[in-house]
Amino acid sequence: METSEASHQIIADLLAARTGQHLTESRRWRVNSALAGIFRDHGISNVDQLVCLLAAPRTGPDSPDLSQDVVEALLNNETYFFRDKPTFDQLPHEILPDLARRRAAVKRLSIWSAGCSTGQELYSLAMLFAEQQERWRGWTIELLGTDVSHRAISAARSGLYSQFEVQRGLGVTQMLRHFDEAAPGWQIRENTRRMVQFRQHNVLGPHPGRQPFDLVLCRNVLLYFDRATRTAAFDRLASAVMPDGFLMLGAGETVVGQTERFVPAPSRASFFEPLQAAREARHLRFG
Repeated sequence: METSEASHQIIADLLAARTGQHLTESRRWRVNSALAGIFRDHGISNVDQLVCLLAAPRTGPDSPDLSQDVVEALLNNETYFFRDKPTFDQLPHEILPDLARRRAAVKRLSIWSAGCSTGQELYSLAMLFAEQQERWRGWTIELLGTDVSHRAISAARSGLYSQFEVQRGLGVTQMLRHFDEAAPGWQIRENTRRMVQFRQHNVLGPHPGRQPFDLVLCRNVLLYFDRATRTAAFDRLASAVMPDGFLMLGAGETVVGQTERFVPAPSRASFFEPLQAAREARHLRFG
């Protein structure tokens, strides 16, 4: 094994150990570009030199954690408001009304955005509820976003986005309704920010709620796991979804052939139900 190949494997092992994500051969092409900022900050030019720095002991308790900086740089934080709109539109038109009927007695909904990145997905949900205030008056709506990346969560909590970020997925009316212009970009308004909470969390750990959620969004997160890790993640997600709740995956993701804990929700692309609930529903329909 060439030295650079061994160094890439060390970086891949670090990412897997910290996040569960696997740096496959098809993703290794982006390592150098992703780490360019770290190379520049430390005056180095390649992964071999970086691995040498990682092996060096930290000089004190307050010295920067270079390994965490490497992990953060390798994470893919791609997201935008109302991402995959045809799929996302099922939420206000089908999924949320369905859940509202199921929770009419308690008037409480809890939603978890797992792998929320810099927050656009969860804020998109907050906007949906804010724009239907009369429909949800008297309800308790809990919106939680989590991500393994500390930097992403910090950005999400700030609610400050660039002009480019707010234009991705938002119309002008929505932008002006929910944001105020603030250097160096746009600040989401306080009444919308108060609707959400963000927390650093790994989807492979115990779910972060006091009880299971009515709806879990975990879009384009499992793509980066190998099969065994993906199975473990589905097991964790199964414990996080109410028996009659929903799991939403990315447009290119499915549970078919991946897990027996969920089945596709009828006529709802990218939405899945816990297996036991689906069996009970079929029994009620057909006896």
